[in-house]
Amino acid sequence: MSDSEQLLRDIAGAGDLAALEKLRVAALGKSGTITAQLKSLGSMDAEERAAHGPKIHALREAVTAAIAERKAALEAAELDRRLATEKLDLSLPAAQAPQGTVHPVSQVMDELAEIFADLGFAVAEGPEIEDQWYNFTALNMPEAHPARAMHDTFYCEPRDGESEPRVLRTHTSPVQIRAMQNQGAPLRIIAPGRVYRSDSDATHTPMFHQIEGLVVDRAIHLGHLRWTLETFLKAFFERDDVAIRMIPSYFPFTEPSADVHVGWSWEGGRRVIGGSENWMEVLGSGMVHPRVLANAGLDPDEWQGFAFGTGVDRLAMLKYGMSDLRAFFDADLRWLKHYGFRALAVPTLSGGVGA
Repeated sequence: MSDSEQLLRDIAGAGDLAALEKLRVAALGKSGTITAQLKSLGSMDAEERAAHGPKIHALREAVTAAIAERKAALEAAELDRRLATEKLDLSLPAAQAPQGTVHPVSQVMDELAEIFADLGFAVAEGPEIEDQWYNFTALNMPEAHPARAMHDTFYCEPRDGESEPRVLRTHTSPVQIRAMQNQGAPLRIIAPGRVYRSDSDATHTPMFHQIEGLVVDRAIHLGHLRWTLETFLKAFFERDDVAIRMIPSYFPFTEPSADVHVGWSWEGGRRVIGGSENWMEVLGSGMVHPRVLANAGLDPDEWQGFAFGTGVDRLAMLKYGMSDLRAFFDADLRWLKHYGFRALAVPTLSGGVGA
């Protein structure tokens, strides 16, 4: 039996990874037998190199392949052994308390979804890179509307074959158009998600979170809108004394439109929602503009609806006493430990959405 055949036999019979590694080093290491043969090619003349070179290279490839095959077999056998013998007693207490916490934005998103699910709303989603038609035109924003300005909106380079650039969506309202197109009416949805605007200070960031709601049905009126918002705000802030007022406003996609203000007061040096000593705007709302309904393929003579929207980050700031929006995105562990929520603190209406 030749040395090469014996080497391959030894590799195939290696009993563990340590023995296999020893054989690999002996053959292919810096001082290995095959490495030495490869180095000897440099001292051979052309005829000898042509005769011995292919054999040495073929041996190296065969040994390399044999080692890889045996290593895979040994690792698979070891995994099978561990799966058959190792056990984890799930009844044992954890060695330490869980260290991770849920980000306040994620927590508030869950709270909002729980509240609106109880009111019969479904969650709808859409793309964050959006067509200008969905982001602006279908929402009754003409070409010259200030919201389309370059200094307010992040535009993307047009794709091949596209006549105009797409945008990072400036609100979650395009989801409403897509939902009406895809599902028709009647409709009751909320659309939470990330949105993007070119702005940054203590109360604004280039990326932030919004949630918008849409109800479309027959004979919908402002009374339905007010009741929905009042019910939502009382459930979210977990207070029965939440007072709201609706102030006439303007949005291109609703008519009539209203800003929603919520009452607040000072308690212990911090702003607390409740009562009517002071007022603060928290929502934009209104009846869906007939032109928006028509753009989404619905007959405005048959269907009416209301819509509303608010910033999720701002709601978190108001409910949990945070002062600077930028801290939400700093990834500061100290901030997350202070404001974060336990992983098992899942919001429920029965246990309290802020539990």
